[in-house]
This record gives sequence, C-alpha cells and structure tokens, in this order.
Amino acid sequence: MSSRRTGADCHGARRPEPGAASGYRNYTQGQLLDRVYGTYLLMHTHQTVDFVRQKHAEYGPCSLRKMSIMEALDLLDNLVDESDPDVDFPNSFHAYQTAEGIRRAHPDRDWFHLVGLLHDLGKVLALFGEPQWAVVGDTFPVGCKVQPSVVFRDSTFHANPDTRDPLYSTEFGMYQPRCGLEKVLMSWGHDEYMYKVMKFNNFSLPKEAFYMIRFHSFYPWHTHGDYMHLCNDEDLRLLPWVRELNKFDLYTKQEELPDVQHLRSYYQALIDKYCPGQLCW
Repeated sequence: MSSRRTGADCHGARRPEPGAASGYRNYTQGQLLDRVYGTYLLMHTHQTVDFVRQKHAEYGPCSLRKMSIMEALDLLDNLVDESDPDVDFPNSFHAYQTAEGIRRAHPDRDWFHLVGLLHDLGKVLALFGEPQWAVVGDTFPVGCKVQPSVVFRDSTFHANPDTRDPLYSTEFGMYQPRCGLEKVLMSWGHDEYMYKVMKFNNFSLPKEAFYMIRFHSFYPWHTHGDYMHLCNDEDLRLLPWVRELNKFDLYTKQEELPDVQHLRSYYQALIDKYCPGQLCW
C-alpha cells in the first residue's frame, strides 16, 4: 500500500456526509479514521461479483447453527464495528439505542421497534469467522460502475479486478435499466445475511421491515441518491422507510449506554410475537 498517504485528507477527497457537521459519518478526520479506512480498503479490494455469489451460496441455506434472537444479540456484546467512525463500543448497545429511538417516535408500530433491534444482527458473521470487511460498512452494488458517493471511492478500488472488467465497469454493468434492487447483487455483508435469515425463518414482519434491514447500509442510494438508474417504482415507494430507519440508526448513537436489562423483557415479547424460538442461521 505504498500509494497510501498520511494526514487528515489522505483517504481521498469526498463531499461531507449528511450529519458530518453534527459529528456523525465524518470520513475526513477523527481518531478512528485509520481503522475505518483500512476496513474499507479491504472491502473495496475484495468485494467482487464472484466473491458475493460465493457468499450467497455459502450462507443462503442458513445451516451454520441454531440460536434465538436474544442469543445472537448477546454475541454482539463482543463486536465493535471497525467501519464505524462514530462509536467504539459493542454493537449490542447500538441495537437497543436504535430500537428505543424508534419506539419513542413510533409508539404504535411495535414491529418497527423490533426492526431497530434486528437491523445490525447480521454482524454475528464477524463472530462466525468472517473478516469485518465482509460484514460491516456501507454497501454498494457489484457488477456495475462504482458511483461517486461510495465511501473512499477514489482511493480504495484500484486493486479490485471488477473495475477493469469491460462489462462491470459500465454504468449499468450486468443489470438492466430500472431492474429493481431486488435483482441487484449488493456487496456482501450483514444486511443481506440478516435478510436471508429473516426470509428462511419466516419472520412475520411486514415487507417494509425486510426491505429496511436489507438496504439500510446502502448509503450511496438512500442518502446520496446514487444508483437511482437501477431502481424501480417499488424501490422508490419503500425508500422513505429506509430513510426513516436511518434517522434512528445514525442519530441515536451516543456514549450514554442504555439499561439493557431493563429493556430486555419488552423486546423479548416482540421477538416472541414476530420471530420466536430457535432460528436457523
């Protein structure tokens, strides 16, 4: 990595993220920046069409183990997300922070409260042996040209072979215009994995819940408006739901951690209602 420079602007210039002014998603400076950049460099080097297809085949059957939602959530006590420039505490606390923010704003939508708790649960992949670059961070479509708002785009894709493929390096790549995100192969990570777990185990949640969890890390789309040329009308209908989750995913992060033991019984009741028992992962 001899081409990598050092300094506050060493990771490639890009416009500030929404929220950066208030201290969130700042990818130009901060004490965690080197860790974050290193994670994205590995991600953007190795996330290819072939790699993603391999992971779909590997994890699609959900045959790795059986455990409940709470058992999976407890595992996240041991995970600090290396792609997150905002916080440096275990991901389990972030799950409750997000869920409680949604609960305060949407008291009558208990299924949405549960989405807040579940949204990052796919990060257990990092505790199953996957490297964090294949689990965490913003997602993006593989198999087509990388759009401008992808984090560190200008300095991290130089070794990714798909960027030199005659088809994959074009605007639409291997997709048709307005094909719909359902038909787009996203970079592999916790979003797609948790979506697969939910589908395999027949969670009794509305379509909006599945969609929010599947695409909540797709910041280049839901925050910056890139990749709209791949979206169909259904994607545009559901986009406001993804943005609504994002408000609580991002802006509930704070160093004051929730009292998990006090909240646990409420969320266990939601789990029993929508996704009970031992699940296949």
